[in-house]
Amino acid sequence: MTPLQPSKIIGIGRNYVAHAKELGNEMPVVPIIFFKPPTSLIGDGDTIVLPSVSRRVEFEAEIGVVIGSRARNVGAAEAVRVIAGYTCVNDVTCRDLQKEDGQWGRAKGFDTFCPVGPRVAQGLDWRDLEVICRVNGTERQRARATDMHFPIPDLVAFLSGIMTLEPGDLVATGTPAGTAPLQDGDRVEIEIPGVGVLSNPVKGDRT
Repeated sequence: MTPLQPSKIIGIGRNYVAHAKELGNEMPVVPIIFFKPPTSLIGDGDTIVLPSVSRRVEFEAEIGVVIGSRARNVGAAEAVRVIAGYTCVNDVTCRDLQKEDGQWGRAKGFDTFCPVGPRVAQGLDWRDLEVICRVNGTERQRARATDMHFPIPDLVAFLSGIMTLEPGDLVATGTPAGTAPLQDGDRVEIEIPGVGVLSNPVKGDRT
């Protein structure tokens, strides 16, 4: 079971310089945003299912920001006060479909493509957060929130200028370098010290 039921899941693209470079992309002038449907949510221990229509499904470890109170047109200083806490997010992505479509809705929207958990941790300073990803016990990603191109308070403020953020809404703040394909039988672990470890097995879609 997931630790939250957001009305919307907002993703941020290209928020770490090294990840943008590994995909051959320029850094954006303003945050790139996309949405994942709530039906993509799964919790700690649930299975990521690789869809048969994709040949390259990748993990993306991210720091998740959970909104605690309604926010509209807030500044960066106020943005910190509307955050309820932080959680681990895996923004699972069909990299081939992302390139093929030219937009990201299908590539990131499949059922099971947004593992979240294991809990929402309160009372943490965003500047102290670090995200780590391991696949089958081998570390693949590691970065700090302070490495982000757009810091967390700025992201929340930017988003609140576009749409009303509701309590429980989830912002996935971008992934660092090191993303790679998942295979049937893998296990992905995403850790944020102070939050915990989100662990999910992977299986292919044999339907």
